[in-house]
Amino acid sequence: MDPVTLIVTALAAGAEAALQDGAKSVVKTAYARLRELAKKRFKDPANGEYVLDKHAAAPQLWRAPLEGELVEAGAASDRDLVAAAGELMRMLDPRGSQAGTYTVSIPHAQGVQIGDGNTQTNYFGVAQNVQAGRDVYVAGDDQYVNRGNARD
Repeated sequence: MDPVTLIVTALAAGAEAALQDGAKSVVKTAYARLRELAKKRFKDPANGEYVLDKHAAAPQLWRAPLEGELVEAGAASDRDLVAAAGELMRMLDPRGSQAGTYTVSIPHAQGVQIGDGNTQTNYFGVAQNVQAGRDVYVAGDDQYVNRGNARD
């Protein structure tokens, strides 16, 4: 399951569970935390809250708009948000969680980065006019790229 699908699934399941009589406070707390983390990711928190509220009331209708907002907000790379979604799903569906239903997988990914405040530069494909010793230095398993001289 990709991270955004996990987040949207957990938000829908959490909204439904939180409305039930006798819902455990730990589930309500985990759902509230997930919503808060999701809301922080949106570029426009007011619009994010609106979409979250609409999704909670009509998950099937608002699934695509919420997914779009989360993708645009970079939610898939938010380690805390993905972990909170997984934690809520473990509470709501322990059997599914144990079976791996909510395991996040990003096959064939390149340049994936988890966490906030990181800096990353990726160059994919074939680099042209790159010379060893001038643009790329190899020491053991480490490679150092001199971006000032590299030419694409």
